[in-house]
Amino acid sequence: MKVGNGFDVHPLISREEYKYRYPNRSQNSLVLGGVEIEHTHLLAGHSDADVLIHALIDALLGAAGLGDIGELFPDTDAKYSGIASTKLLEQTMDLIHSKSFKIGNIDLTILAEKPKISPYKIKIKNKLAELLNINLDQINLKATTTEKLGFIGREEGIAAMAVVLLVQ
Repeated sequence: MKVGNGFDVHPLISREEYKYRYPNRSQNSLVLGGVEIEHTHLLAGHSDADVLIHALIDALLGAAGLGDIGELFPDTDAKYSGIASTKLLEQTMDLIHSKSFKIGNIDLTILAEKPKISPYKIKIKNKLAELLNINLDQINLKATTTEKLGFIGREEGIAAMAVVLLVQ
């Protein structure tokens, strides 16, 4: 058994700033766990900035001893510009399976003041279970705020943490 953890954070920006920064992208929703969530702001990043999947990828890579997301999918590579993080997760799972690993379970935490995650939790878990080809009971998803403290509390960004157990 191998354990890995991951963490990621991305800034929240207005829709106008998003259109200015990324004029060639058509993303209209904030994305968490591969699920589109309606919100006043969007996450900024080289890909679709899905902090939950990015943290999960880092946890998977860490458990398998395969480095980190920045090594595998560098933000200096134009082919990853605007890419759906679900595609990065699929490529990561191909690597995990090539090392004869299977997921035992994953534990995920989203840190966000807004949007409220509760209405999306089941949809996110279903999406991740589908992408990872695992059962829902292998995924635990939590969401919390920082009680209005720090950049998350000021609604300037969203963070996510992940812990993964891999079984060979």
